[in-house]
Amino acid sequence: MISHVLVVGGGMITHDQILPSLLHLQRVGIVGPISVCASRAATVQKLRKAPIFAKAFPGQTFQTYPADGEQPQAYKQVIAGLPEQSIVIVAVPDDLHVDVVMTALRNNHHVCCVKPLALRISDSIAIENEARARGLFVGIEYHKRFDDRSLLARRRYREGRFGHFRLGTAWLMEKWYYRNSNFQNWCTTDKSDAFTYIGCHYVDLVHFITGLLPVAVSVYGLTDRYPNGNEGFLWTDARVIWNNGACLNVQNSLSFPDAAPGTNTQGMRLHCSAHDCAGFIDHSDQYRGIAYCFSEAPKDSTGPLYTEPSTDYFQYLDLGGKGLVPVGYGYRSIEQIVSACIRISSIPAVENRRAVLKQIDDEAILATPANSRYNELVIEAARLSIANFAREAVIHYGDAPGVKLR
Repeated sequence: MISHVLVVGGGMITHDQILPSLLHLQRVGIVGPISVCASRAATVQKLRKAPIFAKAFPGQTFQTYPADGEQPQAYKQVIAGLPEQSIVIVAVPDDLHVDVVMTALRNNHHVCCVKPLALRISDSIAIENEARARGLFVGIEYHKRFDDRSLLARRRYREGRFGHFRLGTAWLMEKWYYRNSNFQNWCTTDKSDAFTYIGCHYVDLVHFITGLLPVAVSVYGLTDRYPNGNEGFLWTDARVIWNNGACLNVQNSLSFPDAAPGTNTQGMRLHCSAHDCAGFIDHSDQYRGIAYCFSEAPKDSTGPLYTEPSTDYFQYLDLGGKGLVPVGYGYRSIEQIVSACIRISSIPAVENRRAVLKQIDDEAILATPANSRYNELVIEAARLSIANFAREAVIHYGDAPGVKLR
């Protein structure tokens, strides 16, 4: 058993997916003590008081930093106080990932990082080198990989049943209310954009399903101002070219109406060709086959009376006994990464740990710095392109991977 799991960051993804997944893993005896560290006491206080955790995990607790009345405690101090080979889950804004990941590795801890791992290829390489030298696992939490539809499409594509991917489109529009959240402090034009934050899911999925590599990226961004006056690329249209000549168009934004059903609108369609016929993969991720019209809004929700909930990503189910059980690919993703950390930590010798880490890299089910570096290349290319008015940025691989404007 891992002695401790620390989550750095107490925002939406921690509340909606990461923390409940960990609490369930603790309940079934897979992980030990859980801590959450955030920059403000109010953030962790909100997590501690969340009604769903008391209902789903009665009697379970987690440590929070900073404690009530205390000054903010730097995450570096908290990480340094963990037993070696604990798990650090990085759930902070995109531009802060690298510092937290490297701090965890230098203190000999395994890492689970929300996507994207880094905004620059050089940082991805540095993370891989540090982790390999210490025999530590770093997993990037691309949870859409653990959607059954993605795994099924991967198997059938690689069996040759669709032909070859040629042209595709994907979209994910987040709710408008994101503009009123902490996004307005970090998802700004100088740090990130809608494609970097959201679209990386679909770039990762196309490689995960097909095995193809992206070779060129152009991103057109439209700016809007947040309520606090900061400016962000809140609408993006990306064009990703792959090494077989295929093209994927990805549209992202913070624009889905707050009153609309579901938490966002999303989907992907890949058109393929064989020697004498066509095929396609079509994933409608928005409508999951369920529609509710409530007589009154749930007490723990501020959502609309009409909604189309997703049982695929993350839900709580009553399966009898005390509490509720989390289900969905959001939970499975955390479970798989935590299990990999535990597997590695059970191996005493560093050289033996490296052999298992190489096996995980080669299997390419879990995203690692070594097997998903194309994502950092796409993001670096995207940031270069969007800053140059959608000019195409070219990706090159090899011993010194990088990007440049065409």
